[in-house]
Amino acid sequence: MADFTGFPAWGPQFYAELERHNTRDFWAANKERWEHDVQGPMRALVAALEPEFGPAVVFRPYRDLRFARDRSPYKTHQGATAGPAPALGYYVALDADGLTVGGGFRAHSPAQTDRFRNAVASDAGAALEGIVSSLVGRGYVIEGAALKTRPRGYPADHPRIDLLRRKELMAVTNVGTPEWLPTPEALDHVQQMWGELRPLADWVVAHVGPD
Repeated sequence: MADFTGFPAWGPQFYAELERHNTRDFWAANKERWEHDVQGPMRALVAALEPEFGPAVVFRPYRDLRFARDRSPYKTHQGATAGPAPALGYYVALDADGLTVGGGFRAHSPAQTDRFRNAVASDAGAALEGIVSSLVGRGYVIEGAALKTRPRGYPADHPRIDLLRRKELMAVTNVGTPEWLPTPEALDHVQQMWGELRPLADWVVAHVGPD
């Protein structure tokens, strides 16, 4: 595995073009450079972070079209996760808007959401509330599918009803294309942000767990 040297500026430019020309011909014409300027750096980045943050998975570029109305064949971002299971722990992605860094969990099953809500409703929920508040104060945005009304079995006046409505929970920040993105310093920045996200990642690993 080559050392991480940064994400070349071509990567975000490529994804901006892919959003307009999501075809097999366009992909074939650019695949070799994508492997060098996007996939290769992403693999090198997460490989360098694995010893501290856990096993990493770099996602495939192909969309699952089995049940999709949108027949575009390729994802318009290159994502990767680190942690005990995919979509549980830490996240990083490159797309047309630059680099996005996050942590938390994307629900793969109703059982994960049930465990999440049970923990939010328990004493552990107070700790999560503090973690989320701290991350929002640092500029992270809280994302994830959520109900518009209260989930069944929980009172509408529960003090943590906003968290209980969520089916999943991710804290993310898009840092765009700063001067350090195409340099080895990008590793230090992602490492720092994942460090900030560690309390959230540890909480979801302990209380949600893999599918």
